[in-house]
Amino acid sequence: MIFTILHTESSTGWGGQENRTLQECIGLKKRGARVIILCQPDSRLNKRASAEGIEVRTCRMKKSYDILAISHILKLIRSENIDIISTHSGRDSLLAGIAGKLSRKKPIIVRTRHLALPITSKFTYSLLAHKVVTVSEYVKQYLIEKNIASGKVTAIPTGIDTDKFNPEKVNDHLRQELGLQKDIPLIGTIAILRKKKGHHIILDAMPLVLKEIPDAVFVFAGDGPQRDNILNKIKASGLSEKVFMLGLRKDIPEILKSIDVFALPTLQEALGTSFIEAMAMGKPVIGADVGGVGEVIKNAVNGYLVKPDNPHALAEAIIKMLKDKVAARLMGMEGRKIVEKDYTVEKMCERMYALYLSLTKENTQCPQ
Repeated sequence: MIFTILHTESSTGWGGQENRTLQECIGLKKRGARVIILCQPDSRLNKRASAEGIEVRTCRMKKSYDILAISHILKLIRSENIDIISTHSGRDSLLAGIAGKLSRKKPIIVRTRHLALPITSKFTYSLLAHKVVTVSEYVKQYLIEKNIASGKVTAIPTGIDTDKFNPEKVNDHLRQELGLQKDIPLIGTIAILRKKKGHHIILDAMPLVLKEIPDAVFVFAGDGPQRDNILNKIKASGLSEKVFMLGLRKDIPEILKSIDVFALPTLQEALGTSFIEAMAMGKPVIGADVGGVGEVIKNAVNGYLVKPDNPHALAEAIIKMLKDKVAARLMGMEGRKIVEKDYTVEKMCERMYALYLSLTKENTQCPQ
């Protein structure tokens, strides 16, 4: 059964949410669905989706109640015979949801919740959407606690490209690039430099780690609003020789191949795609027990879950991992197995396609 789906996204930036949306669209197209993305003209999704051969339409979405945008979406539903509208951010969910409800076509409306942040309004979940998709069980349960009907919410975790993140296909060049010896213990963190990602907690844990393992070195890959604060803290703590700020990198699989341990004591996380990428590269992972992180990290199986905002607990986990290389290697192997079983982009797209197909069939059998 062929259906036409319109994905809407009002965000102009690029992150895990936009990447998941694009990967889903690519996967749906491969499975025979017609996929259209409606986004802002100046968005990064516009450029990336076009480069992947996805049909893209653009529309200014200036505010949550933008009459011109609603009118534009209404015309698009009619002209392109849209069966399903899949919305992603708050603004486009409201605009596209209203347009869908007003349209004579009566498309199915699916709202995806990518974040672990508190919701500011239930309207797009409870009244506009026919179905709500969350990226983790944690976010699903949160919405149910906010009185979104449990039968309306389903969790479909984000998947990654296990061909791209494959330790057999990339080289570990980072130590050479940084001028480090091959046997230097390397702890890596890959995340946007925001307060909630917990870089400051890692910096507080470093002296404790270095006391036990003096030759250990840390690398931070990513950029963001906390960059200057992090640099200042590194300097003030006398850690300039022990921390490398790598900035934004395109060679993330290579960086992950090079490190011994992946650590990210995030304070808030819907699921944690960065953990999944590290696991796919066969690396043991350490994360704080918040949000959906516990769904990805099985404590003492593929890594360690530590208490949130606790440098001592983080340091203890890093030290334990670096001192027991056999256990760390086995954890890395187990992580790769977990990803292959539950967190591939193929699995995510299969689940999303099956959901859309079932909703389309229901809509055909029970016209609104």
